[in-house]
Amino acid sequence: MPEFAYTARNAAGEDVFGTISAGSKRETLLALGERNLYALHVECRETVRKVWRRPGRVKTQVLATNLRQLADLLDNGVPLLAALEILADQAAQPALADVLSDVRQQVAEGSSLDQAMARHPRVFSDLTVSIVRAGAEGSFLEDSLKRTADFLEMQEELKARLVGAMTYPAFLAVVGFVVTAGLIVFMVPKFATLFTRLEKQGGGLPAATIVLLAISDVLGRWGLPILAGVAGLGIYVRRVLRSERGCLLVDRWKLKIPLAGKIFLGYAVSRFCRVLGTLLRNGVPLLRALDISSDSAGNSVLAGAIRESAENISSGDTLARPLAQCGLIPRPVMAMISVAEESNNLEDVLINIADGIDRTNARRIDVMVRLVEPMMLLIMGTIIMFVITALLLPVFDLSATMS
Repeated sequence: MPEFAYTARNAAGEDVFGTISAGSKRETLLALGERNLYALHVECRETVRKVWRRPGRVKTQVLATNLRQLADLLDNGVPLLAALEILADQAAQPALADVLSDVRQQVAEGSSLDQAMARHPRVFSDLTVSIVRAGAEGSFLEDSLKRTADFLEMQEELKARLVGAMTYPAFLAVVGFVVTAGLIVFMVPKFATLFTRLEKQGGGLPAATIVLLAISDVLGRWGLPILAGVAGLGIYVRRVLRSERGCLLVDRWKLKIPLAGKIFLGYAVSRFCRVLGTLLRNGVPLLRALDISSDSAGNSVLAGAIRESAENISSGDTLARPLAQCGLIPRPVMAMISVAEESNNLEDVLINIADGIDRTNARRIDVMVRLVEPMMLLIMGTIIMFVITALLLPVFDLSATMS
């Protein structure tokens, strides 16, 4: 049972400090009232310690499993507080155990489950909190937890597929950069004396050799400061891009990338359709479902377009017409949504659309990876060929002059 540190005032008007063991903050207040003490401040000691400790990262698969277990416990009649306590006790990761304990504590003190989850944004995303809130409001909390777990597992599977597909191209890029940097920084300076001698004998050096020597000299003298500057610039840019305006610029830029832009847009539309269809299937009103699903798109440009569409829908328009005006959702998708609205099976069609987009994107990723690998090899070969050519050209020129 957790301990609560309290500051209270007795009947004589004196402040009293101490600790008390209770199941929740509410029980602590009742216990102090029985002692004729007026509580001024009550804080869980465990919570105070956790404030100073940033929660660790919780694996998505582990979180999805716990959400599904919570849904199963609730389905079988276990009260919410007891279910959260069971999951906290058996959590495999200490970070998740701390988070679940805090969620249980907040629920015991009167907060809703989604409010308690929102206190831990590093563990529970906005999408998870939104779906849980909708499930609590629509009285389908267990189903919303299962849907969230399914969605998280699907996201993790997609992430693993992308990482697996890009591992080899990334390896090629890293090896190529290291080899090229090693040649320029360590090998080229050893030829500097030879090049100086050849320049005096032959009257000059080829342009490629001059450029290579300049690059080698700059990297040799200022390599570490340049590397530190690039790292600092990267940190600064990352902070800027985390702002609302930065995220909007990045999301807009992502949609314009050749080949990859269609993939980014496809997955954003897929997430929007899947979440919207799931919410509508569980009885959430359309406007409320649009508000939640817009945040789940993962792209602020598309999310803004969906919110603007929701304003037109609130004035009596259909879903398909304002969505089509944003110009982001493909025309075939809009055609299916329009027909689904007329036939009154929008939720099923939306989920089918999401499945189709995911299959199309999987094929696009395979094509893109097949193009990236030869492109990386071509770029690496070109750079290394430039270095070798720049090193050998002076020798060839001198041989031609002597012959």
